[in-house]
Formats: sequence, structure tokens, C-alpha cells
Amino acid sequence: MRSRYSAYVLANVAYLQATWHPDTRPSSRALEDQERVQWLGLQVMRHENSDDSHAIVEFVARYKINGRAHRLHEVSRFVCEQGRWIYLDGVVEKPR
Repeated sequence: MRSRYSAYVLANVAYLQATWHPDTRPSSRALEDQERVQWLGLQVMRHENSDDSHAIVEFVARYKINGRAHRLHEVSRFVCEQGRWIYLDGVVEKPR
């Protein structure tokens, strides 16, 4: 999760693509076309392994777009394939 966050900070689309499951991965163009985001921090809330090849990570990422602060709270699913953990998908938690 931390490496993917760093890739977002650095706008490393190639790394994001390489660590995203092919069944759910957006096009590189979709990732490149996102608004310019100023990432401010990542807090991993929990990590749970379901088994040897499935895990979830709950995190909060803070960022700004055009000077306005936002936060992304997500529970992400990861799967281990060929010894590498890759992002499958996630559910964004709604603010309370």
C-alpha cells in the first residue's frame, strides 16, 4: 500500500499499472488524465490477511486539489500472484 501511495505522489503511472490487477486496472491514460493532486499523507488503519494470497488494507490518504483539502478512506483488496501483491479493488468509505 505504501509503495502504491508513493507512486501516486510521484505520478508513477507505470508502477501503478504494474501493481494493479489486470481485471480491474484502468487504462494508463485514465491515470495520467487525473487532476493534479498534492498528496499530503497516508495512514494505514489496518491490514488483515484472509489467507496466503488475499489481504485487505484500510487506509486514509489526505490530499489537496486546487488548494482544497480532501481525504480518501478506503478498504482495499489485494491478491498475491506469482509472489507479488497486487491491488484488486477497494470500497471507499463515506464520510460520517
